[in-house]
Amino acid sequence: MLHLIGEYTCKLDDKGRLALPAGLKRQVPTDNNERFVINRGFEACLVLYPFKEWEEVVAKIATLNQYKAEVRQFVRHFHRGATELQLDSASRLNIPNHLLDYAGIDREVVLFAHTNKIEIWNKQAYESMLGNDPESFAHLAEQVMGHLNTTGNGNND
Repeated sequence: MLHLIGEYTCKLDDKGRLALPAGLKRQVPTDNNERFVINRGFEACLVLYPFKEWEEVVAKIATLNQYKAEVRQFVRHFHRGATELQLDSASRLNIPNHLLDYAGIDREVVLFAHTNKIEIWNKQAYESMLGNDPESFAHLAEQVMGHLNTTGNGNND
């Protein structure tokens, strides 16, 4: 599995194209043929997958039981808006307007690369969502990760 990393502040050009930062482009395997799939995120952001990563995610989704109504509903929502993109000669992606509208993206964006995907956020929405409260993050970390044994000594601290 691909492990992307980084946070990049960028601007869309007047035609809604996004230049992929060199530091991020270097992390995408060359066998990806500069193909991506962009989709709606769970929050008001977009999610960009290198094409091979998208194929792996879709393969997992294909194993779900299609006889369950909630699975069918999830599949519809997950694939809604999914669009294949290709980098142009200037390493730009032309993001469809309906997806930009969904995420409230107009000009300034933050690309947040993690795990196998890149979230694309309206810069103000991203900053507002994360906030600046280190105690909130500490509490969230405890809630999400507190049950894990991270010391290797058998204790859960």
